Amino acid sequence: MPPASPNLVHPSRVRVLHPGGGHMPGPVVYWMLRDQRLADNWALLHAAELAAASAPAAPLAIAFTLFPRPFLLGAHLRQLGFLLRGLRRLAADAHARGLPFFLLEGGPAEVPALVRRLGASALVADFSPLRPVREALDAVVQELLHDAANTAVQQVDAHNVVPVWAASGKLEYSAKTFRSKVSKVMDEYLVEYPELPGWAPWCMEQPKGVDWDALINSIFSEAENVPEIDWCEPGEAAAMEVLLGNKDGFLTKKIKSYDTDRNDPTKPHALSCLSPYLHFGHISAQRCALEAKKRRHLSPKSVDAFLEELIIRRELADNFCYYQPHYDSLAGAWEWARKTLMDHAGDKREHIYTREQLENAKTSDPLWNASQLEMVHHGKMHGFMRMYWAKKILEWTCGPEEALSIAIYLNDKYHIDGRDPNGYVGCMWSICGLHDQGWKERPVFGKIRYMNYAGCKRKFDVDAYVSYVKRLVAQAKKRKTEEYLNPRSKNPKSDLAQQLDKSETLI
Repeated sequence: MPPASPNLVHPSRVRVLHPGGGHMPGPVVYWMLRDQRLADNWALLHAAELAAASAPAAPLAIAFTLFPRPFLLGAHLRQLGFLLRGLRRLAADAHARGLPFFLLEGGPAEVPALVRRLGASALVADFSPLRPVREALDAVVQELLHDAANTAVQQVDAHNVVPVWAASGKLEYSAKTFRSKVSKVMDEYLVEYPELPGWAPWCMEQPKGVDWDALINSIFSEAENVPEIDWCEPGEAAAMEVLLGNKDGFLTKKIKSYDTDRNDPTKPHALSCLSPYLHFGHISAQRCALEAKKRRHLSPKSVDAFLEELIIRRELADNFCYYQPHYDSLAGAWEWARKTLMDHAGDKREHIYTREQLENAKTSDPLWNASQLEMVHHGKMHGFMRMYWAKKILEWTCGPEEALSIAIYLNDKYHIDGRDPNGYVGCMWSICGLHDQGWKERPVFGKIRYMNYAGCKRKFDVDAYVSYVKRLVAQAKKRKTEEYLNPRSKNPKSDLAQQLDKSETLI
């Protein structure tokens, strides 16, 4: 196997997990995991470069694994629909470019068998800091280590602008410490993407045809029916339209108000709406950053604020999940935070709500109920409300462990971008003081930063936000009714939709 070349991909973006047994003539397989796109993809670029550097040039293929059920690592119909419909578009685009696309429905365990059948010279995987993906990659590497063919295995961080292991070699305490490290090397990594090099035509085993409708229906029949959303379409083309579209593109039409309006829940259109596409890898954060920098002279404060969220805050979340194995539990909090939370775990709460009551927005707080219903119906809660929402869960449950567990459960079930480092870190920041400092000590919260209803009223028009969510609920119920009455509807009326028919009085 030829060594990783620095011509196209920065060498520190690539990690050699297994060097292989020397030059082999077989194809290169890109195991696509987190970065589900063909454009602006450092992992695909590296795989293509390896294929082109072989003598003669080797073929190139893409493999994507559907993780074993139940439901692909706990995803629900809402996330699965977005995933599968995006993959359907991606597979068609790959075919049009002469890239065979192997969909392995049996999960990561099928990867070694595919590598063996193809006689692959190298397997290139992209990067995720989350345990299930890391464990799956480790298992594949261990199995390939026992093969006589000795296929090389390499990993590329195609998700972060600065590769997670290059940004910092340790768990960072705060955005301040992380920002300084990233800023020093930003210019080295925030560069334009090169063109994909050529590779040899594919003349080997052909991927099995995928009946996408049957696959989607099969998985939907087993998944918990959290209704799909209709405000964003999956795929690379849709993602670029949201970023740069002439009609309502974030950088072309909305960026000017981002600095002043992004923390106002009554102004949701000030947000980028890019999180689903970043989560599923339909767009590169680096592409978003490059395009934003081109327009910085038009709105310097807004572009700087966007880049802070897109790069520093987002990649800090990857840093935490990569270096902290307990990224989703109280054990992952700093010692001061664990101590103060446990010191106040027994404090009297004004209200105690069960997970079911919280899930169904049955609290005495109309603002919190609205935020929960925004997430349930819209698939995305405003970023400012996510903080208030999680902190009230701490206030209304029997202890910090339960609060964190419920917050993560609801976040991952209903957010279209659930099961993401940003989601885990958001819950940990709100409940466990992650990347924050100690504040004035008070009951229940201890030294964890406090938020309350009165503070929200000072910051934005609470009644306007509640009214906005009421309209979302009405629109969602109308849509579900139309789907139920339409025999060609992609989803029958779900138990959840029937349940939510009763929710109008909750806010």
